[in-house]
Formats: sequence, structure tokens, C-alpha cells
Amino acid sequence: MIIKADKNAVRKKRHGRVRSKLTGTPERPRLNVYRSNQHIYAQLIDDVNQVTIASASTVEKELNLESTGNIDAAQKVGELVAKRAVEKGVKSVVFDRGGYLYHGRIKALADSARENGLEF
Repeated sequence: MIIKADKNAVRKKRHGRVRSKLTGTPERPRLNVYRSNQHIYAQLIDDVNQVTIASASTVEKELNLESTGNIDAAQKVGELVAKRAVEKGVKSVVFDRGGYLYHGRIKALADSARENGLEF
């Protein structure tokens, strides 16, 4: 009998492996990404002090997005989180892809953040 693995359970297991090697510091916080079917969220987290430095998501009204679950929306979130990070004086981050494959919306968010001033 073949049991099909739950995709989210597999992602959480992968994320656990990734997170065991990544930590955010005040000098170099962790850029965490969470993706749902309809939205994408990004946070800059200082794990040492347990503080969120900046965040952005497709839920925010100021982005004025028609569709929130696509690559264009992810690029805008990456741009916004990078601008907010630079305003707070953060230029270098550790990228935490949240167990998601580096492809599609995750890659678009990361590339957009790089183009707008973040280094990782």
C-alpha cells in the first residue's frame, strides 16, 4: 500500500532542516518567507532578541494588488520588505525560504529584494 505524503508535512520537515542551520542576528537578520495559495508574507527577524524588524505581505492595502497569489505580487512584496529594511539600516540578510523550493514566487520575492538593496 502506497501512502501519499502530505505536501505541507514534507515542507515542514524540510523547513526544520533548513532552520537548524540558519539564525538571524541584529547585524544580519533572517528574511523569512511564508507562502499560501492566495498570499505571500515576508519578515525580517532577529532571532537573538526575538524581534521582527520589518515585514510586508500581499494582505496590505497600500500595495493595491488585483491578484495576490502570483509572481508580480511576490515581486512587489520583495521590493517593499527591502525598502523597509534599508530604512531601518539593514542591508545584509540570511534568506530563509521556509522549506519551499527556490522557484516561482519565492525566487521572484528574493530577486526583487536583492534588486532593491538587500544582500544575501
